[in-house]
Amino acid sequence: MGRDKRNERRAEHFTVMVRNLMQTDAWRALGPTAQALYPWLKLEWHGPKANNNGTLRLSVRQAADRMGCSKNAAAQAFIALQKKGFLVVKEAASLGFTGEAKSPAYELTEIELPNQPSGRKLYQSWREGGDFPVIKTLTNNPTGRNGKTKPCHQNEDNPVIEIGTFRQTLSPKRGQPVPKRGTK
Repeated sequence: MGRDKRNERRAEHFTVMVRNLMQTDAWRALGPTAQALYPWLKLEWHGPKANNNGTLRLSVRQAADRMGCSKNAAAQAFIALQKKGFLVVKEAASLGFTGEAKSPAYELTEIELPNQPSGRKLYQSWREGGDFPVIKTLTNNPTGRNGKTKPCHQNEDNPVIEIGTFRQTLSPKRGQPVPKRGTK
């Protein structure tokens, strides 16, 4: 049988959005980007026979690419889904010893975990002002260890400068210009 015939017999990959989930207060409190992210996360689930809930992986960059939004908007959508109880981080992101990045592993609380009879459905118990805890991915070098610190762009002697603009450097002595290099 040719390759084309096998592809025709394959079923389309789809996901089901349940009306009861979409009618909860938690779903209504989500922004449109978080609501758009949820089906993409649900598409990562392999189904009840090969249940991979709890190990679902979708990076912020992948999500942003699939939804057609910025990485910041996608990251905020992941946070919103955690706050409302739709998503739980089961394993933090990591960088393997080979240098290959691994995005966080997620659980969709709507779906049962392997070897459990039903999903936790945390979103059903969400109330206004009662957000669930959020696990954020840490930035690289957040404390400035190893001598690498973020530059300080704003203080009295060094006002913020725009990229592509020129400013004359001032000495600490009452605004006197600092001579250019190679001059006295």
